[in-house]
Amino acid sequence: MTEPASARAAHGVPDIVIITGMSGAGRSTAANALEDLGWYVVDNLPPALLPTMLDLADRASLPGVAAIIDARSAGFSTDLKSAIAALAARGVSPQVVFLEASERTLVQRFENVRRPHPMQDLGTITEGISAERDLLREVRGDSDIVLDTSSLNVHQLRSRMHAYFAGDSAGTLRLNIVSFGFKYGVPVDADLVADLRFLPNPHWVPSLQPLTGLDAGVRDYVLAQQGAEEFLDAYLKVLEVSLPGFEREGKRYVTLAIGCTGGKHRSVAIAEQIAARLGDRDITVSHRDLGRE
Repeated sequence: MTEPASARAAHGVPDIVIITGMSGAGRSTAANALEDLGWYVVDNLPPALLPTMLDLADRASLPGVAAIIDARSAGFSTDLKSAIAALAARGVSPQVVFLEASERTLVQRFENVRRPHPMQDLGTITEGISAERDLLREVRGDSDIVLDTSSLNVHQLRSRMHAYFAGDSAGTLRLNIVSFGFKYGVPVDADLVADLRFLPNPHWVPSLQPLTGLDAGVRDYVLAQQGAEEFLDAYLKVLEVSLPGFEREGKRYVTLAIGCTGGKHRSVAIAEQIAARLGDRDITVSHRDLGRE
């Protein structure tokens, strides 16, 4: 008989995190962040050995174990699905973290370290990236967390991992609210995207232009605009329906992306307001493009 996850947690059965994704996207950095938190990490583990790793971790009374699994593993996609199914049959639901980055960022990272992409063979780095992205497409869609590291440095990626895994959040939906500028692209890890460009832009108000959405003057200006409060009320009602649905589907992490033109004024102010009005939920707020101009 399968033991419920709550009972397993009470018995001290370790949590499992699978770190996967694109080569060069920061898998090792993410793993190091978990090691900092006391997790036991195994690099380049064949997916078929995940149940064995759980057994060993259980015997050693480890509170949390993480495995870095990538496309170098033979039979990667099929074996990973089979391994996750085997764990599920035992009442264990591993959390899958998928790291990715833009092609331009990945090319630059490989060129900086002067190493070939592991899947480029005799071709180019971009061909290797394309082949790997195709191979991982299905895994990405099934992942609990999809994290774009294009604009994150090592310290920021560690901080994001700490935010996800530093506390005991079993059964709790965690929200990441991120403001962004459309001119820099929509965050690829967004679950829900809101467009604030229907509101007047404080950029064109001389006294507000140098300020940001974190400043009271900009916040008050944005909230005073026609449609701002109506948007917040409507958006929170959408979340009242969608967030419980995400929880019922077993999703642990949801990213709400709030965008305006440059990610400096409107999106920042509204993102902060959404976080404040959601109350006591487990929320992190980040402003991806603040200071980028």
